[in-house]
Amino acid sequence: MKLNFFLKIWYRINPRYKDKLFCKIFGREKHKRYALELYNAVNNSSYSDPSMLEIITLEDAVYIKMKNDVAYLMSGNIAVYEHQSTVNNNMPIRGFMYFGELYSKILKGNNANIYGRKLVKIPTPQYIVFYNGTDDYPEEKKLKLSDAFMDPGHDDEFEFTATVFNINLGKNEKLLESCKPLKEYSIFVDTVRKKGLKMPAEKAVDEAVRECIKNNILKDILSEERSSVMLEMLTSFDEKVYEEGLREEGREEGREEGRKEGREEERRNTERERQRADNAEAELKKYKELFGELEAKPKNKK
Repeated sequence: MKLNFFLKIWYRINPRYKDKLFCKIFGREKHKRYALELYNAVNNSSYSDPSMLEIITLEDAVYIKMKNDVAYLMSGNIAVYEHQSTVNNNMPIRGFMYFGELYSKILKGNNANIYGRKLVKIPTPQYIVFYNGTDDYPEEKKLKLSDAFMDPGHDDEFEFTATVFNINLGKNEKLLESCKPLKEYSIFVDTVRKKGLKMPAEKAVDEAVRECIKNNILKDILSEERSSVMLEMLTSFDEKVYEEGLREEGREEGREEGRKEGREEERRNTERERQRADNAEAELKKYKELFGELEAKPKNKK
């Protein structure tokens, strides 16, 4: 890979850093108290024992080739919480597929017989999307799976929803106030965004991290994992740009390889032609010598 391509992507702020940071805060065992606080804020509940909440996030859902951010099993409910920095109306489809994977894992783990007469009980699904992109978006919006149905005539018979909360600062203030780590997460994202408009990416990230630590914003996570957070923000660059760069580089390498192969084939053809010419010349020389003997001038007749 060429050096100038590395330099081009090194200082790009990765849009996906927000996903990774969200998972650091709300998807780890050591921060389970934050997960419980988020669950309480969404459900207006007041659970106080983090051990009651089980993190069941599927780390690698190979079948659907995507990962969710965090998933909890809590008080008879499955709560799947996703972060989105772009508007995506396909979230109900994604969530529906992901819940299928989760239920399959749970039923298999419980040795449940879904082919028997007895009704098998399953945890109640709750699917929440936290949005903090830059597009204008309402504070709360329900996305329905039935909106994607080709035949809308039967949409009252089956439904699956995704509830989207806009967590940009100034939106859903009650929700943010009821979950301190969620509010601090929003403040940090907003700080990075504003600084990124004024200065180079690496400086914006460094200043945002320093400022938030100083102001007790996600202080424990940013202090403990400052290096990894900054590395993810600066070197885990935009994968779309990176992959396109790799594809372009691959195409260029392919073209160069094709040119090399073409030149090599041309060289081989030239060598074969030269060899044929040499062989022909050798054969001609041989026959000249032979015919020369046959065509030698006859002796003078008496």
